[in-house]
Amino acid sequence: MEKLWGGRFQKDTDELMEDFNSSIAFDSKLYAYDIEGSIAHAKMLGSTAIIEMSESKSIIDGLKEIKEDIEAGKVEFSKKHEDIHMNIEFLLIEKIGDTGKKLHTARSRNDQVALDLRLYARDSVMDLMELTKNWMKVLTDLAEENLYTIMPGYTHLQRAQPISFAHNLMAYAEMAKRDYQRLENWLKIHNIMPLGSGALAGTTFPIDREMTAGLLGFDGPCMNSLDGVSDRDYIIDLLSAASTAMMHMSRLCEEIILWSSQEFSFIELDDAYSTGSSMMPQKKNPDAAELVRGKTGRVYGDLVSILTTMKGIPLAYNKDMQEDKECLFDGVDTWSKCLVIMTAMMKTIKICKDNMLEASKGGFTNATDLADYLVKKGLAFRDAHKITGEIVFDCIKNNISLDEFPLEKYKSYSQLIEEDIYDEIDVRHCVQYRNSIGGPSVNQVQISIENIREKYLK
Repeated sequence: MEKLWGGRFQKDTDELMEDFNSSIAFDSKLYAYDIEGSIAHAKMLGSTAIIEMSESKSIIDGLKEIKEDIEAGKVEFSKKHEDIHMNIEFLLIEKIGDTGKKLHTARSRNDQVALDLRLYARDSVMDLMELTKNWMKVLTDLAEENLYTIMPGYTHLQRAQPISFAHNLMAYAEMAKRDYQRLENWLKIHNIMPLGSGALAGTTFPIDREMTAGLLGFDGPCMNSLDGVSDRDYIIDLLSAASTAMMHMSRLCEEIILWSSQEFSFIELDDAYSTGSSMMPQKKNPDAAELVRGKTGRVYGDLVSILTTMKGIPLAYNKDMQEDKECLFDGVDTWSKCLVIMTAMMKTIKICKDNMLEASKGGFTNATDLADYLVKKGLAFRDAHKITGEIVFDCIKNNISLDEFPLEKYKSYSQLIEEDIYDEIDVRHCVQYRNSIGGPSVNQVQISIENIREKYLK
């Protein structure tokens, strides 16, 4: 089969090389973007009189028919044509004849593939923004339902201070907000059009790049043709955003896995998002959360793959860059699927409020509040810290909590302590009185919920 680029060659491509060189097995995913870009290019070619308007119309009609044929399952792509671009061009020439050969005027596969990938990435970003909104919504809704659900907060995985479950959830909502902002920033930085860069040095034809950019919804054309064909920052930035977002979900998954264990018993996962054991009939495994945690490493691999591919490539296009697609497709697909499953899973979890409250009363999570109480009575914090530590040690020796520590014993450590200490160290009081901006009080968590809803969920 004759290659569209074969004029300079005297031998056929070896079958091994043909298979090794072909990307149609994975870049066929780009067919709609390739056709969209080609239609815009054909419109511009006709508008600038580079080709006849009748030829432009024939090309556009042919491309639209090819898209219909592909979506109707009538097209079988061939690795003989290497990639999606050449496959569609061959189909076009077959459909409309020699006029189809004029489509590639003032264009290279180098700027064509850069365009297709950028269109795919932009659509993916828009989809991911919507999925991230859904994720933020389920977190904020669940937080609002649990404003008064008290649980222990942890540092070093040791009980530290009492917080609300809502406050814990809103930490992840804030992470999701930043994930969304990264996608917004991606659009601000990367919504520029590479088409018209040619192979690397633009073209001698009087093309109208502003027209093509407008037709395709870009903010404008790229301003350097070398950069236009060799830039893959938009892939790197998208996979970087994916990696960060996956890391955020993985952290929550780790907590879900812990919370759903019998050792914690803070939550129970719905049967629909759990699995059992083929051997142990009692098991209920948090597999959805474990898979998201595991797939995070996969997305990291996608990012490292493109970074490693790009790190030593001179300007402009090199065949190495064919390796950009599979990591992008996989990273986007994995992030999207994880957002969907996490959103569905969190909608159905059962909160074991009594267990959370009971756990918050253990581990002396109210010790800081005892120290703060002494500071409010006029003691320096370091002195208050020392006294509180001594009281905690006394409680540990006697196997009692701060709530159970007798008043006369308190007074033996400091005469500043009065009967009101028991109100001050009640865990509900501890949470409610932490009303500083960003704190766990109901008021502050409600402000956080409303801020996210106002800015992102309307």
